Amino acid sequence: MDATTPDRAGYTQDFLALPVALPAPAVGSPVRELAYTHFTVLLDPVRRLAQSTGVNIDGELLLDLDRGDDWHLDDRIPENEQTGPDVYAGNDLDRGHLVRRRDPVWGDRATAARANVDTFAYTNAAPQAGEFNQSKELWLGLEDHVLAYAQANRNRISVFTAPVLALNDPLYRGVGIPQAFWKVVAWTTDASGADALRAAAFVLDQSPQLSDIDLNDASAQALIDGSPPPLGPYFSYQVPVDDVASLTGLDFGELIDADVMAPVLAGRADGSPRTGWVRLRTEEDITVEKAPA
Repeated sequence: MDATTPDRAGYTQDFLALPVALPAPAVGSPVRELAYTHFTVLLDPVRRLAQSTGVNIDGELLLDLDRGDDWHLDDRIPENEQTGPDVYAGNDLDRGHLVRRRDPVWGDRATAARANVDTFAYTNAAPQAGEFNQSKELWLGLEDHVLAYAQANRNRISVFTAPVLALNDPLYRGVGIPQAFWKVVAWTTDASGADALRAAAFVLDQSPQLSDIDLNDASAQALIDGSPPPLGPYFSYQVPVDDVASLTGLDFGELIDADVMAPVLAGRADGSPRTGWVRLRTEEDITVEKAPA
């Protein structure tokens, strides 16, 4: 990995009561480590999108600042390693924040303002379907839900998120358009008088809900028209952390054992993917309490 930039601290693994490392790809994988204010992006320079991001959120110190909309390239790395404005021009693709805009916006006002601007780096974005639905709204509010739960536990959480960079992602203007995104939230709780790490993992699926024939036809027409590839309605799921590790090839370390859904894995007879995934329709579907093994 490249060295972090000295003027920004980036993600801190000792932010919680117990250390949590930023999920990272295998040693030797090409990656640009970009530190921002309270968060870090691990960028794949070939895919031009983040492999992983990590943000520290202090719920006690969050500030409500004006949003702004100053999307910008990061001048620390070459422009051709980033998915910039050309990919989003003249279509209905959204520049979807990976680290949510308000999550690192805490601390003194100057620090919070810098964090707010930092979240508008193109390295912290990925193409998403423009259509907004209830499932995406739920996805965007996951941090709030867990943060509310964590108020009794120092009101701090760390969140990791990125697109699933699959080999078969359809190309558009030279960039593979992700069909899914993942998010893992970590916090600590007091269990039997000692600090214990907890984690919950989620997947946002935007793959098109079409038959193979219809999908091929739609994809071919998109190529002819120069349009983005077909994307489907959003569906959100709570999933085992281990499944996110399998989808991404990232090392989630201690977060796998901290997973509140860990007992689900033991019930799999064949290790099938998506077995035990929970479709999220409302906040009541989200699990934050670790079930007994």
